[in-house]
Amino acid sequence: MRPLALIPYPEIDPVIFSVGPLAIRWYGLAYIVSLLLAWFYVKRLLRNNRLWAHGHAPMTAQQTDDFLLWAMVGVVLGGRLGYVLFYEPMRYLSEPAAILQIWSGGMSFHGGALGTILAMILYSRRHGIPTWSMLDVVAAAVPIGLFFGRIANFINAELWGAPTDLPWAMIFPTDPEGLPRHPSQLYEAFLEGIVLFLILRWLTHSRLMLKRPKFVGGAFVAGYGVCRILVEFVRVPDAQLGYLFGGWLTMGMVLSIPMVLAGTWAMVTARRPESAPASSA
Repeated sequence: MRPLALIPYPEIDPVIFSVGPLAIRWYGLAYIVSLLLAWFYVKRLLRNNRLWAHGHAPMTAQQTDDFLLWAMVGVVLGGRLGYVLFYEPMRYLSEPAAILQIWSGGMSFHGGALGTILAMILYSRRHGIPTWSMLDVVAAAVPIGLFFGRIANFINAELWGAPTDLPWAMIFPTDPEGLPRHPSQLYEAFLEGIVLFLILRWLTHSRLMLKRPKFVGGAFVAGYGVCRILVEFVRVPDAQLGYLFGGWLTMGMVLSIPMVLAGTWAMVTARRPESAPASSA
């Protein structure tokens, strides 16, 4: 007899409302809300001169506003292309038109991160902004987007976890086996969103690590990698890939291990800026 999950899955229609052929989905709304809240938080960090070396933020408010569009393009294009290349290259090679169907799901965080990093490098060089400091301040806000993105995954009943008999297991309507499973989307929302945000907030406001370019960005990159690897142990891998390299690694782990190494390198090599030169009398 199939065990029953003790917490029923709260089935929420992925479509908020429709107007003719136009459907507004929670998945798309999560991206919009995430970008706006992250943009607002970045501006708050930049206004707090106490957090920055020599009491001077590396970007202006106008530059932050202008970068929002760059960030949107980097996240969406990078996230979609990352999923296409990392997770289902053969499918999209045979169905190239499906690449544009973002509303049907299929976004890679690792691809979105690479797209956003590229956007930051190009934008910072174009406007004379210290690249590492820009990476730091944006990284401090990324967990906001991760939280809402994982909640959207939960609403879509996708990326669920392995079968379990834990009391908070859920039966997802998209699961053909109908087994109680780990709500791994909620685990990720908690770890990658809430926990990682609080750690970075402690680093920026209590430890004043924005004064050490590379450190906060490195902490985010390494922290995300660790959180993702942990959840991958209880998350079902993508069906088209399965487990890799001997039956225990997943693509999420493979892509996250370099993040842990790169983030650790960034933190170790981060240095405090030189003291501001004394002003002449």
